[in-house]
Amino acid sequence: MSIRISLGHVDEYDGRVAAFAHQLGLTGVQLHTPNLLPGEGGHWSLPELRALRERCEADGLAIDGLENVPLAHFWKIQRGVPGRDEQIENYCRTLRNMAAVGIDLLGYNWLATFVWRTSMAQPGRGGAKVTSFDFADIHKGNALSGYRLTPSDPLTEPLTAEQMWDNHQYFLDAVLPVAEEVGVRLALHPDDPPIDEPLGGAARIFTSPAALVAARKQARSSPAWGLNFCLGTVSSMAGEQSVNEVIDTLGADGAIFYVHFRDVQGSVPRFTECFLGEGNFDPARVIRRLHDVGFDGFLIDDHVPAMIGDADTWQDISPDAYCSRGRAHAIGYLQGVLNGLGLS
Repeated sequence: MSIRISLGHVDEYDGRVAAFAHQLGLTGVQLHTPNLLPGEGGHWSLPELRALRERCEADGLAIDGLENVPLAHFWKIQRGVPGRDEQIENYCRTLRNMAAVGIDLLGYNWLATFVWRTSMAQPGRGGAKVTSFDFADIHKGNALSGYRLTPSDPLTEPLTAEQMWDNHQYFLDAVLPVAEEVGVRLALHPDDPPIDEPLGGAARIFTSPAALVAARKQARSSPAWGLNFCLGTVSSMAGEQSVNEVIDTLGADGAIFYVHFRDVQGSVPRFTECFLGEGNFDPARVIRRLHDVGFDGFLIDDHVPAMIGDADTWQDISPDAYCSRGRAHAIGYLQGVLNGLGLS
């Protein structure tokens, strides 16, 4: 299968999402924490997953993958606190249920305090609104977290890097055998922002190409483990150099499962998101490099700038708000690159 584009970051699937995908010429969707269970079940059930797949298929769309179970189902696993074994058991139930309905890819992150930005509406090209991060601003009290972990369970004790590595190993040791058994692949998102300093009291560990390779070693090179290659996050490590390093190591090893295609200007400790083509890397070069190492997964747009007429920021991702000019621009840009390279 050749490189393709999927409509990603869909939280609530409906007819408008389906129409938007078809208008853009897409045949698949990637669903981000789909709104299935209210939280008390602790896992995604078989009937709900089956209904979701059947709804998408009735609209002529395939589900290319799911990303991030609800945080309420996962935070004890990340933190290594009492109750994580129950959450892991439920996570394995989700994997089995996904396999039973033919969904074979689940993205996850290891961000105990999730995504951080210091501005959610930085002026970008032509006045478009983008996110930015400046570590110096944290000391001025200006840091914003992109999401809260849970409404009722703030981090009460610091989490060290050693603890985060140990907790990740514990998670992999428990879930990878199940993932391998049922044929579901797990894809890790790098830490965003990829800064070695703790944020919100929790250490960041997946902050460099070397750390992502170390995660692969933790997974013992299992075919069920790979990377959700967030280009914007990896670009904010060290620009195109870090992007190329990940492609040449994990990509060449077949361990890049799908790609969040975005970019930034600058790198940690300070960067600003931007339109494709004006950031740290050349999109066509990156796609060609992915192709050359044998990548044949899907790309999704990610954190697009909010253009005139769009929602105020990328955080507002309801179907009405996120069927946006920014998304259409990014997807059209990628379609043009793939076509120009003869890869579409």
